[in-house]
Amino acid sequence: METKDSGLSNKDSNNTGKPNIAFIGLGNMGAPMAENLLKAGYMLSVYDLSEEATQRLQQAGASVAASPKNAASNAQVVISMLPAGKHVHSVYLGENGADGLLAELPKGTLVIDSSTIAAADARLVAEAASKLGIDFLDAPVSGGTGGAIAGSLTFIVGGSDDAFAKAEPILAVMGKNIFHAGEHGAGQVAKICNNMLLGILMAGTAEAINLGVKNGLDPKVLSDIMLQSSGRNWTLEVYNPYPQVMENVPSSNGYKGGFMSKLMQKDLNLAMQTAKDTDVETPMGAKATELYEAHTVDNGDKDFSSIMARHDSSVLS
Repeated sequence: METKDSGLSNKDSNNTGKPNIAFIGLGNMGAPMAENLLKAGYMLSVYDLSEEATQRLQQAGASVAASPKNAASNAQVVISMLPAGKHVHSVYLGENGADGLLAELPKGTLVIDSSTIAAADARLVAEAASKLGIDFLDAPVSGGTGGAIAGSLTFIVGGSDDAFAKAEPILAVMGKNIFHAGEHGAGQVAKICNNMLLGILMAGTAEAINLGVKNGLDPKVLSDIMLQSSGRNWTLEVYNPYPQVMENVPSSNGYKGGFMSKLMQKDLNLAMQTAKDTDVETPMGAKATELYEAHTVDNGDKDFSSIMARHDSSVLS
């Protein structure tokens, strides 16, 4: 295949001075991320299996493509937000590892994958991209759907300094905090470390509140006490798991919205796989994984703070 330069550093054909972007994956996170890019004046070609999702972006001003390759045909930047590692492999590497999107992209194209996948998977795609002269970044996010809508996500990026510098202005449209964690795969490692700790904190906070409630304490009073004491943590500050203690959080809305328990389970499994691959002991992470595995059997679509129901099933009624 003849290679050509993507021209990322040059003005694109629409005279905006901004690169054309292909956005692949328009789920609960991807769609609002793409919309924020449109609002900032970027030209987008989008692809998703969901016709409803692509119609939403078309109405916002994007062009709709019939495949990832079609979406990227005139793009200097490709951004993806996909469910799992197997989807990232399928899009970028194809069925046999050589017939995916990477094989069609010009040398110098910037690829930003914001999916949360195993670090080993991110490194595999990055290695294939590097051999083709393509800049690849793993850039998973934190901040949930609310952050995606508000453009206040945290991006945790792995890849080269040069690629990060190219991506930063684009990521700044979708996020408020942008961290360069290190080389390829570092973004994924940092993300799963954070979410492993979050799962541990949520499970522990629910357990502590339940202990107090079962011994006659008011959940809000107890939460306020712990907020001003050494047990203070993020879940108590902004995401209390007990119903009606805090307004505008999933626990006070039937555990709807937010970050689904099955997604927390996915991230915990990724953390456990990474720990196994690198021979690192994570006993508390393992216990949190066990708790969420049992919880998601019946509550996978509910917010991860619904782990509170493990102690008191009435909170789900």
